[in-house]
Amino acid sequence: MSAKECGHHGKGRNKFRRRLLYGILFFILIVLITILLIWAILRPSKPRFILQDTTVYGFNASVPNFLTSSFQVTVSSRNPNDRIGIYYDRLDLYATYRNQQITPRTSLPPTYQGHKDVNVWSPFINGNMIPISPDFSTSLSSEQASGSVFSYH
Repeated sequence: MSAKECGHHGKGRNKFRRRLLYGILFFILIVLITILLIWAILRPSKPRFILQDTTVYGFNASVPNFLTSSFQVTVSSRNPNDRIGIYYDRLDLYATYRNQQITPRTSLPPTYQGHKDVNVWSPFINGNMIPISPDFSTSLSSEQASGSVFSYH
């Protein structure tokens, strides 16, 4: 004798799968609503960085295609958020001239910035015998000769 299928045996398994799918979708919906509410309440904004001052202590091009420079910069950061503080784990500064990096990175110490707070840093940025491209060296020499760029010795 052969067994006949009555059609009721697979419904329990399909019902479980459907409930599991609804449960997962409900959980994802709750997580998305929570994220949306947190964003709507806190309204996080990016901090604003401003280069306030730069003092050039040295800016010398030497042969063959090396640049030595020394700067002190004053940089401020403003946190515009009303309810959120920002922890800066790592901040690096470096100087560029005509889109070429002319100093190695200078790290600022890790710091916390409270809400609506302003932090100010005044690090020294130094580059000693930084290799530069020959075209860069030529344009720098012509700018120094014309008085566009000052050279400190």
